[in-house]
Amino acid sequence: MEKLIITLAPTGNVPTYELNPHSALKLDQIVEDVKKCKAAGASVVHLHVRDEGLLPTSSREEYKKLLEKLEDVDMIKQVSTGARGGENTIEWRGQMLDLEADMASLSTGSSNFPTSVNANEPKLIKGLAKKMLDNGLKPEIEVFDVSMINNAVYLMKKGYIKGPLHFNMVMNVPGSIKGTAKNLMFMVDSIPDGSTWSVSGIGNSQIKMITLAILLGGHVRTGLEDVLMYDNETYATNEMLVKRVVRIATELGREIATVEEARKILSLE
Repeated sequence: MEKLIITLAPTGNVPTYELNPHSALKLDQIVEDVKKCKAAGASVVHLHVRDEGLLPTSSREEYKKLLEKLEDVDMIKQVSTGARGGENTIEWRGQMLDLEADMASLSTGSSNFPTSVNANEPKLIKGLAKKMLDNGLKPEIEVFDVSMINNAVYLMKKGYIKGPLHFNMVMNVPGSIKGTAKNLMFMVDSIPDGSTWSVSGIGNSQIKMITLAILLGGHVRTGLEDVLMYDNETYATNEMLVKRVVRIATELGREIATVEEARKILSLE
């Protein structure tokens, strides 16, 4: 079984200091958490940024400042083109794709968030995919439902993205696919041969989903973007969440991938 790639998602669009006082919203807080989590075992970091009011943004300037602060941190850097960072256009959501990163998130369909729509029309998906291809960024296909896998395969056939594909199964977002073992195994069975995959277990599905992913040979994502509470009473920190993944993997006999090993597994050499 391949060594386990741990992706850290430290910020996201949802966390606030009110929801979790340990939220990493400012650039220096993000950098501090990334360094701690890299030392704990994370090899990939999925990055979001906030504006001066600490609201989600896709600002190229903010991404540039963050990537420069992380320049000396040896990790695979992945920028987010998610739908909750402002204007829903190719130009706005893809403005950071010419920066010095390794990967970028790409949702290949629309779905529901708890209070809004994760809107990704075909023209926007193709436009973002082309920008990633032109700038040498490997897409991480963000899968909120099974149809997004089928659309990713279609985009690969049409030349918008190149294989081998890498999928992140986002499980248990209210309004999207529920985080169950049956659903995850069906999604994993649906991806093309030779693909790699990871799992984001949202909220109370976190432990169940990451444990199953470790057992099935997949990879995992964790961080305050995906889960705010460590247990029913304790606010999580990014470092606590990464260390928990390492403990579970160790108990299950799965070794942790280094950054160099993660690059090989993800075909980023």
